[in-house]
Amino acid sequence: MDFHCHLDLYPDARKVYVEASDRVEFVWLVTTSPRAFAATSKVLLASEKIFISPGLHPEVADKKCGELEMLLSQMELYSGVGEVGLDGSSRYKQHFELQKNIFQSVLQHSVNIGGRVLSIHSRSAAKEVLGLLESHPGYGTAVLHWFTDSPSQLSRAKEMGCWFSVGPAMLTSANGRKLAGQMPRDRVVSESDGPFARIRGVPVMPWEAANVAVELAEIWGLQLEEVLQLLRVNGLRLTRLLTDSGEMLGNGH
Repeated sequence: MDFHCHLDLYPDARKVYVEASDRVEFVWLVTTSPRAFAATSKVLLASEKIFISPGLHPEVADKKCGELEMLLSQMELYSGVGEVGLDGSSRYKQHFELQKNIFQSVLQHSVNIGGRVLSIHSRSAAKEVLGLLESHPGYGTAVLHWFTDSPSQLSRAKEMGCWFSVGPAMLTSANGRKLAGQMPRDRVVSESDGPFARIRGVPVMPWEAANVAVELAEIWGLQLEEVLQLLRVNGLRLTRLLTDSGEMLGNGH
């Protein structure tokens, strides 16, 4: 299963979509902007295996802020939202207040419409992301994607009930492995973050998200089969949250 993939952004997206549909039990295709979501949904159709969600990536907040109302409207028809969140890294921090305004709007709307499953970006901004989540009770379920902040913020996120999507590329760093070792094993799911995530310069594919089990088995001190089963059980629980939220939500009908 792959719970965070920009499947529409691979160079040959239609081919990857077909292969992922054959090889992967479930793919959460996250989008970077409301207009991108609308376009992608026409080309790559949602199915039982491919869940496509509207989002507004913090890296493009300054360029896509005018699409916020479109996102809020789209959210009403889909049980999952992503990619959303904050990015406090030096490259994007100049638009941090704008990012916060967008993320707050997403969270408040999630509360208003009964909660959503959110795939959340938190690079160099976990403290602020978690603070905003805490100030919006009823937002739904947070899935922190590629979480690489501090152990103290990880502990806070664990106590808040957050989930974590972890991919092979994240575990190529010592910090990523250290944090993965402290994550709640019943709230970890696999992701690729392809095509942005790369290993030795090659984009991670949706069907390679499961490879994270090999590294997690070593980090957690468990047998590979145990970890594969654990990730699948977790994945099925999260899939139900994404797809059992009503006749209209999450399936594009």
